[in-house]
Amino acid sequence: MTVVAGALCLGAFLLFVSLAIAALLAETGGANESTLFDAYIWRVTRFTLLQASLSTLLSVLFAIPVARALARRPQFFGRIWLLRLMALPLGLPVLVGALGLIEIWGRQGLLNSGLRLIGLEQPVSIYGLFGILIAHVFFNMPLAARLFLAGLERIPAEYWRSAANLGMPSHALFRFIEWPVLRGLLPGAAGLVFMLCATSFTLVLTLGGGPAASTIEVAIYQALRFDFDPPRAIALSGLQIAITGLLLLILSHLATEPQQGMTGGRTVRRFDGVTSLSRLNDGVWIALALLFLAAPLIAVIASGLQADLLKLARDQHVHRALATSAAIALGSALTSVAMAAVMIRTASTMVASRHAGPFARGFAGAIGASTSLILLVPPVVLGAGWFLLLRPFGDVARFAPVIVVAINALMALPFVHRILAPAMATHAARSGRLTASLGIRGFHRLRWIDFPALRRPLLMALSFAMALSLGDLGAVALFGSQDMVTLPWLLYSRMGSYRTADAAGLALFLGLLCLIFTILGTAEDGRRPEGRKA
Repeated sequence: MTVVAGALCLGAFLLFVSLAIAALLAETGGANESTLFDAYIWRVTRFTLLQASLSTLLSVLFAIPVARALARRPQFFGRIWLLRLMALPLGLPVLVGALGLIEIWGRQGLLNSGLRLIGLEQPVSIYGLFGILIAHVFFNMPLAARLFLAGLERIPAEYWRSAANLGMPSHALFRFIEWPVLRGLLPGAAGLVFMLCATSFTLVLTLGGGPAASTIEVAIYQALRFDFDPPRAIALSGLQIAITGLLLLILSHLATEPQQGMTGGRTVRRFDGVTSLSRLNDGVWIALALLFLAAPLIAVIASGLQADLLKLARDQHVHRALATSAAIALGSALTSVAMAAVMIRTASTMVASRHAGPFARGFAGAIGASTSLILLVPPVVLGAGWFLLLRPFGDVARFAPVIVVAINALMALPFVHRILAPAMATHAARSGRLTASLGIRGFHRLRWIDFPALRRPLLMALSFAMALSLGDLGAVALFGSQDMVTLPWLLYSRMGSYRTADAAGLALFLGLLCLIFTILGTAEDGRRPEGRKA
């Protein structure tokens, strides 16, 4: 039954994407391959790879010490709020985050104002490669840090007790206990961040500063929006998939099996990090992460408080946009979490047998690859394809909610998969044989065994998916109408009509909603007295 459900999910996933691409290709009947390999495309390809590689490197290098510091400090004032703050950039509308970064790093921002006070007349420019890197680290470092932190907190308590008994120093703990866990997570986290940076659109368009800082995603948008050349857009998407897929293939060969150490379920208590130097080191990294993430968000809050919030709160357009956004976010999040859980369970079932054949392993690999490769299919391509498919059936707006929910669910699938897969693998390794020997199956296993152990990652995945859907603008931009206006689309419309005060207030509303979702997703983090249970 599990395998059938997983096959249906994979089939629906592939059918949804394939139909959209086929509709775009059928619009003009074929691709003009001679236009793909021109100087402009090679230039944007080089820049795409450069900015994505540098962004991934900086995000991961920043995330590892932050995750280690948080893992070593399971208790300090405000820790739970810092974890929620780290989840917030992922769900923020990209345009809102970019505006906050401009308030800090822009020509008239806080940093350049301080530099002018000390006599530096050439301020830092956020536009171009530098600004793109800063923005990508702002959005992706917290994601990588939370993935690394979740892995570190799954290390069994017995490991730390044995290390303490052996008197292992900090560098030995990192080498023999922490690094094997991080090394297993690193290819997946780095690949996810790389794909997010390689397919970044709004940030590059906002902070790129001109044609010299364009990416393949921008070229795809231009081919569809201005030239309406669907074959060229599909060819560019294929180029993007080929380049990023090659890197993912390389990273997959570097991945190692996750550490599934057996444990008695004791409360995790680390005995390292008690020296003054280690406390200072952890405090510096935590403070840097807090400052880097909080400053742009505070800038958004400060700008939003200057708006007429009472007027916005009474605005019927805001009420309808809020209800629409909430309904779409909940529907897409539930769909994404359900699909991810079924597909992960199916993949593990297919390869559980020692005599699993090539077909079973290939099917399991296809499931894992599909959850990552969806990031390489731009939402504008999916939206445009389904717009063309549904146009012969009348008013496309009638189908808009279902299509937007489906696109948002697929776009959130890689994040949900990264959160649930390690937790489900660890849970299966620790409880699979015992539950099988006791004959616990079906609903009873789900209620008494699986859900209590997976409640926290499920809530985290659900909150991430809801926040991502709430901040989406790409799918709604094609299907939005007077009957379906979301908060990001309303924010974009107010900015386009130069109602900047209202836009700042709506940005504040969006940030608060994302914070609420992250609070719900991390509610369990504040309930442990000494540490996480293994």
